[in-house]
Amino acid sequence: MINVAIEAARDAGKFLMYSIGNVRNIEIKAGEERNLVSEIDKGSEERIIRMIRSRYPDHGILAEEGGGGGTRGEYTWIIDPLDGTTNFLHGLPVFSVTIGIEHKGEIVAGVVYDPNRDILYAAEKGSGAYMNGRRMQVSRTGELINSLLMTGFPYDIAQNPSHAVEHFVAFLMAARGIRRFGSAAIDLCFLAAGQIDGFWEVNLHPWDMAAGVLLVTEAGGTVSDFQGKPLSIYEKKVAASNGAIHRAMLGVLQKNDR
Repeated sequence: MINVAIEAARDAGKFLMYSIGNVRNIEIKAGEERNLVSEIDKGSEERIIRMIRSRYPDHGILAEEGGGGGTRGEYTWIIDPLDGTTNFLHGLPVFSVTIGIEHKGEIVAGVVYDPNRDILYAAEKGSGAYMNGRRMQVSRTGELINSLLMTGFPYDIAQNPSHAVEHFVAFLMAARGIRRFGSAAIDLCFLAAGQIDGFWEVNLHPWDMAAGVLLVTEAGGTVSDFQGKPLSIYEKKVAASNGAIHRAMLGVLQKNDR
């Protein structure tokens, strides 16, 4: 199945690169004035689903743009056909295709493809995480003040859900630096590759993080909710780190999550 996920992600990535500058129809998702979708998102999703259906017609599919009917089964493919839509529409080369495979509620395989850099991140449960075939390992940074973190902001940031602004300000004071690239899937890949030390975000969806959280854990990192409990990708708050700074990150998040 992971080979099918890789093939589908690469194919969708080529479609995205071919489509840069050729967007004709941009829509605003209902109730989310900052959340955009285009025919490119939908076209990418259709290509991925068509390939999965041709191999595994009985598997469930949960995809961001609603293709596949949102069904879950013993095996469920969790798909974001274009993570970083706003970046893509503005011509900023930071976006990805991400596919996670869930078996009886557990993520067992995941792929993130960055078509701009032609980098494929892949992981299977218990087999490690890889970047273009090279095994990844999280960083060893042990102090929050020496850490580089990444985050994103929810589309309803104006209402400040889950104290997103307070978290950001607190980490500005507690860490060496914070970056915001606009693709949660890529952020988690950077963490798995040891290029950053921690990540947090609120109001994510399953397709934003299904593959990424497996990549992090298979690379030796730690993923939880803001209380330190095991993460469900169907929850809205995720904290991920190299493990060494996890407790310190949770302390900041809990202090500002009231």
